[in-house]
Amino acid sequence: MQERILKDFLDILVLSKLRKEPKSGYDVITFIQKRFNILPSSGTVYSTLYLLERDGLIKGDLTQGKRVYTLTDKGEKTIHTILASREKIQLLFTALLDNLSE
Repeated sequence: MQERILKDFLDILVLSKLRKEPKSGYDVITFIQKRFNILPSSGTVYSTLYLLERDGLIKGDLTQGKRVYTLTDKGEKTIHTILASREKIQLLFTALLDNLSE
């Protein structure tokens, strides 16, 4: 179940990590493996990075032979909005889980 949730929210996770510093796809995979003890497929991670870049939320540049991603202004605004809505998101998940137990 944890893998499914992580996959569903991978875009938010990537945006939040890029807020702190630029990262490569490999860096994202390594972070997830260390933090959540889950090894995501490279296809899943790179597809997410591609979609975020296509949507203008991140920008990829070649640095020392690897593609490194940074947050764009649009991406910064998006993650700021998500973080500002954290309490509402938590309430939504609580309500969803409460309905499952009924």
